[in-house]
Amino acid sequence: MASKVQQAPSRPQDSLDLDRQSPMAAQGELAWPGRSMRGRLRMRTLVTLRWVVILGEVALLLVAGLLMGFKAPYALCFGLIGAAAWINLLTGVASPGQRMTGAWEATGQLAFDIVQITGLLYLTGGIGNPFSLMLIAPVTLAAATLPIGPVAVLGALGILGSFGLVFFRFPMKPDGGGFGFHASYMLGSAFANTAGIVVIAGYVRQAAEESARMALALDVTQSVLSREQRLSALGALAAAAAHELGTPLATISIVAKEMAREATLPNIKEDADLLVAQAARCREILRRLTDAPDAAKDEVHERLSLVQLLHEVLEPHADVKGVRVEAIVTGAPGVTAPDIRRMPEVLHALTSFVENAVDFAASEVLVTARFDAQSVAMEVRDDGPGFAPDILAKLGEPYVTTRPGAEGSRTGHIGMGLGFFIAKTLLERTGAQVAFQNARPHGAVVSARWARAAIEVSADG
Repeated sequence: MASKVQQAPSRPQDSLDLDRQSPMAAQGELAWPGRSMRGRLRMRTLVTLRWVVILGEVALLLVAGLLMGFKAPYALCFGLIGAAAWINLLTGVASPGQRMTGAWEATGQLAFDIVQITGLLYLTGGIGNPFSLMLIAPVTLAAATLPIGPVAVLGALGILGSFGLVFFRFPMKPDGGGFGFHASYMLGSAFANTAGIVVIAGYVRQAAEESARMALALDVTQSVLSREQRLSALGALAAAAAHELGTPLATISIVAKEMAREATLPNIKEDADLLVAQAARCREILRRLTDAPDAAKDEVHERLSLVQLLHEVLEPHADVKGVRVEAIVTGAPGVTAPDIRRMPEVLHALTSFVENAVDFAASEVLVTARFDAQSVAMEVRDDGPGFAPDILAKLGEPYVTTRPGAEGSRTGHIGMGLGFFIAKTLLERTGAQVAFQNARPHGAVVSARWARAAIEVSADG
């Protein structure tokens, strides 16, 4: 691959964009987040929620019996509630509150809640009791926190309990007369409960999985940024060390040469010559360090010209065969090119965009930096097939990728679909507006635009 960076004459600024879709190197260590969520419930949460249900059941029975005059086997009802309270007390005492439950342990606890609620409904009118909707609560909690298998088991148990209460129940009648519910109403209530269990659990499940995916992707973004910042700090430290050590080494070299010249004994002259040689070697090592990312031009390693920035972005892809990568810097007439702050977020994101463009390009990738008095923009464009319409609509979300496997990728990278999400998130943190689009007649384009003041280093540093 041929690669070069050139300063181009000013030209009109058409739509700025860049292309690519790169899942980063750090992502290769991550698994797909949540086809099945692990149990995320503390025992204290289960015990506390059960106390809430028990107190609610006691309050409702008191209202129904004392204020509304409904007839029911209250001794059995309070006996069932008392048994649940006793079991919950033992559970709370026997198990540390902060302990995380396993998936099937939590399933057993929630199944007990469904059975206890079903038993109480059996004693108080069956499915005709309007509080039969309480059967939905344990399944909803499971949908938010447990793998799909336990959710299915608990959902089936809730549905089975709902239909069982259509046919098996103690009638609950008010004082002074009896009324009952028609069988069709009871059956309709069972179907309503079933619909509630399925729909509400489905909504909660989808929201929980989306939240888990986003949380993991953001964690990966933070990890990538932290790594890039450490690398950048290491480069700055090397540049500063090279700068500071240059003068002492020069002094050592001069003194050693004087010692060699004035030495009267052969062994002293040999030692002095060795000092001169080792000092020269140290200076060569430091020279190579300062030649690393443009530290020789920027002793504090925090200022980059646009040409230097594009050089760093293109350098990792200099040896890829079959694709020519070219970078151009253009500006408005009469406007001075800005020096920008070295930001690991920008370097990482643009390098990622170029990597993706190289994988999908037919033969060429063009990286452009444009500036005027108000803004600075970067664009990466390739001549490949472009983004698929269904992918283009979702770019910037986590786990969206069409990258080929390692055997079909020029860079050898296997993507997980986090690359664009991480790059877009990092750039937006620096104040950039990021856009993705397809070029005409073909190719993909990704662009980022900043207000000039957001990334420019002032003239006084």
